[in-house]
Amino acid sequence: MRVPKRHPRYKSLRTREILSEMMERGIVARTGLIAHGRGEAFDYFLGERTPPEASLAASVAAFKLANARSPVISVNGNVAALAGKEIIKLSREIPAKLEVNLFHRSEGRIDLVVDFMESLGARGVLGRSARRRIPGLEQPRGRCSEGIYGADVVLVPLEDGDRAQALKAFGKLVIAIDLNPMSRTALVADVTIVDELTRSIPMLERHVRGAKAEPARYAKLVKGFDNHQNLLAVRDRMARRLMEESR
Repeated sequence: MRVPKRHPRYKSLRTREILSEMMERGIVARTGLIAHGRGEAFDYFLGERTPPEASLAASVAAFKLANARSPVISVNGNVAALAGKEIIKLSREIPAKLEVNLFHRSEGRIDLVVDFMESLGARGVLGRSARRRIPGLEQPRGRCSEGIYGADVVLVPLEDGDRAQALKAFGKLVIAIDLNPMSRTALVADVTIVDELTRSIPMLERHVRGAKAEPARYAKLVKGFDNHQNLLAVRDRMARRLMEESR
């Protein structure tokens, strides 16, 4: 479907078309469409704009990633489809490894997503060989490569709660991108960026550059950051907007 750029819902409709196309190609799972729709509903509560709380969390996340010993970005089908190029740019800026990990895992889909990321310019994408396992996560979602297994900091955009919790229990510092500030992923992560994926990844890249240029300023933000309080603040923001729109 061709969506006119002047359409007031152009970006939303275009995103849906991309996800639909990527589902047909096998990169996005059918349930990935449901997950996206759920997240989009929360974005309405933000007014489809990046809130200050997300920018603060991204600043803290950027400092953690820039100073990590072995950072890894976990990539699933939705992330690859919607922000593949941006994720690659972010990984190079940090620098961090990319590892494909899928909820609905099959070797065929892993190959499809890895090949897709490589077609966008990524190099050395992990995930085809998943001989390691995240402790306490017995389903196929627990399989991982050496990247995530040996990482100290893991960025998990659009992650499910079980895996985020297992990574945290495994001793990883978990950075999440999640539009739902009440999800288990958002609550268990060390740093949660409550924002839409295609807005948050470029923002995170900018903050990584900032953290490298002004480490002392970013270190102060990290020292005063409380993820729980930041999530409460963004929930309050959503609630206020909902009340204002209902008047």
